[in-house]
Amino acid sequence: MAESRSRGRPRAFQDKTEQNTVQSLDRALLILQVLAQGNGLTLTELAQEAGQSPATAYRVLSTFQSHGFAELDPGAQRWHIGAGAFRVGSAFLRRTQLAERARGAMQMLMRESGETANLGIEERGEVLFLTQVETHEPIRAFFPPGTRSPMHASGIGKALLAYMPIPQLIELSMRGQPGFTAHTLTDISMLERDLIRTRQRGFAIDNEERTEGMRCIAAPIFNAHGEAVAGLSISGPVFRLTLERAEEMGTLVKDAAKSVTDATGGVMPRPRKV
Repeated sequence: MAESRSRGRPRAFQDKTEQNTVQSLDRALLILQVLAQGNGLTLTELAQEAGQSPATAYRVLSTFQSHGFAELDPGAQRWHIGAGAFRVGSAFLRRTQLAERARGAMQMLMRESGETANLGIEERGEVLFLTQVETHEPIRAFFPPGTRSPMHASGIGKALLAYMPIPQLIELSMRGQPGFTAHTLTDISMLERDLIRTRQRGFAIDNEERTEGMRCIAAPIFNAHGEAVAGLSISGPVFRLTLERAEEMGTLVKDAAKSVTDATGGVMPRPRKV
């Protein structure tokens, strides 16, 4: 029988990433990533952050500008991410249809809780925030689309971890978890106990574990196989999102997540211990 091969690459290409990448494109995409993470960068700042020469960075930026992926503020001489990048990036959301199905639930969460509602997924071992509905309060959480967060120090991350298969949790425990605040669960046994509690009540609490003064309550969204594939959360300052409100808000978030599970054809998983 002929050896099977991926239909996503030419026959002559072996499965070696280093051989199959385009170095100039790698450099350009790195500049795009730096640009997306910044809030307006000068050419010098961007080149330094990307580890490239200003001349190289400028050529890349000019190319991106011609396609609408980058914009230059002539007055401040600062570069910003362009609308073209958003149009391409939004294709990911169209592929999953998750953001569209979750929008109504997120708007409801924001209205009922008074806090910012977030939608995120696990991607390469981190939480990737897809979209949010911001509260109108002056002090609020802010996670722009594309923001990443460590799984163990995120409400959505812990909501997803609580339903991961045991081997994945073991792999996570072997990595070592960095601390961000005095509340971060860096000890794997403490994290495991927190995940068991998360499964029991159906929602996770990020109790200032990523950012001092901010709290998050999250619940998982399941696919048709009962696998946790995304999470909904509300985030806000601890003086508004108090622990006394955790049970009430947790139920609200859990119900909202279940409504998205139902809307996308998902099913709740069978009960088990972490």
